[in-house]
Amino acid sequence: MREAPVSSAEIARPPVHRITIVQVMVLVPLCIALLACGRVYAYSVAAGGLVAIVPQAYFAALAFRWRGARSARAIARSSYAGVTGKFLLSVAGFAVVFATLRPIDGPAVFAGYLSMLAIQITGSWWLLR
Repeated sequence: MREAPVSSAEIARPPVHRITIVQVMVLVPLCIALLACGRVYAYSVAAGGLVAIVPQAYFAALAFRWRGARSARAIARSSYAGVTGKFLLSVAGFAVVFATLRPIDGPAVFAGYLSMLAIQITGSWWLLR
């Protein structure tokens, strides 16, 4: 028995915005808890986390803007633009953090970045299952 073809209107966009929401929901209480370790450590982790969250949200917004086979070129173009923008936003984010925040705890910035990256990878894997 053959199934009816699924139109692009019936295929829902993946809820990638949930990854950003989870990242923020983890980062805020984490940084509040880290205030016990020191203010500089807490805002350094927050800055690193934001350097991961903002570019990923930008990429997700561009990459999942289009749907359907007819939009294949637009999907590819948006994905390339999203990856490029994500890279440039990440570089600019680190530059701004290290150039403007004083005092700063460098390892804490990278710890915040890597923890949000871990949530991003885990969340992406979970959504694609």
